[in-house]
Amino acid sequence: MSRASDRTAAVARRDRRRSEREQHVRRSGRSGFWRGPVPYVGAAAIIVAAIGWSVWSSRAPAPSASAAAADAVVPSVTTIPADVFDRVGTGGLANPLRATAFEMQRGASGKPLVIYVGAEYCPYCASEKWSVVAALARFGTFQGLALSTSSSTDAFPDTPTFTFRGASYRSEWIEVSMIETADRQGRIIAQMTPVQRAAYDRSDPDQSIPFLSIAERHVQIGSGYRPEVLAGRMWMQIADQMRDPSTPLARGVIGNANWITAAICGQTGGQPSNVCDSPGVRATQAK
Repeated sequence: MSRASDRTAAVARRDRRRSEREQHVRRSGRSGFWRGPVPYVGAAAIIVAAIGWSVWSSRAPAPSASAAAADAVVPSVTTIPADVFDRVGTGGLANPLRATAFEMQRGASGKPLVIYVGAEYCPYCASEKWSVVAALARFGTFQGLALSTSSSTDAFPDTPTFTFRGASYRSEWIEVSMIETADRQGRIIAQMTPVQRAAYDRSDPDQSIPFLSIAERHVQIGSGYRPEVLAGRMWMQIADQMRDPSTPLARGVIGNANWITAAICGQTGGQPSNVCDSPGVRATQAK
């Protein structure tokens, strides 16, 4: 018998056995557990539970501070005394920014453009924003800055931080473009502008966040210090420790802020001089 005939016979035997099994089930009148109504009811219950969990988790309120707390935290972090910056210096941190070969990027106002790209769920964005807010407050003022936390299910869960969603910034020296691309649950809430996207694509080929561009002359990808120094603290506790140069938290947050400040000063022509000529900024130049 040929191989083709063998295969044909094997297929026929398999089909015959399948037909006999189906006839046996029909004759016996027993459909078995997975052929009765029970599995459908169970599956439906599982689906309903999954949907309920999805809805509940998406609506679960984020750990949040009151408006009164924000009114205390934001002014504290945006008015760090110059002496604190000077005493911390680099905080023992290596320069977290890298220089680029790009020309200085300016905003619509003609001022050097600082771009921040992050997301509310991101724990490394959460830690980085403490430094970014402290540094940018030396050059201008924020409006609408609110408190938030990182995701509850990511690394360093529920890290207290700020959100730039709905915030604005004004400065005599620089222009700032900030975006939170997603909320705490990872849902998309905003798309980058063409200017943000172009800088991000050029300088961050791995598409990581947080992303900080100082006029595209210096770029920082990731947090400039480890987020665990914030662990176990609420917003006001972090703000208070930022003002104490002896704490590891201040050395991380303020040290990183001094590096960011120095990079900005390099694009503003050293202005304002009271910031750019300060011992804390000069400490970065000695590294």
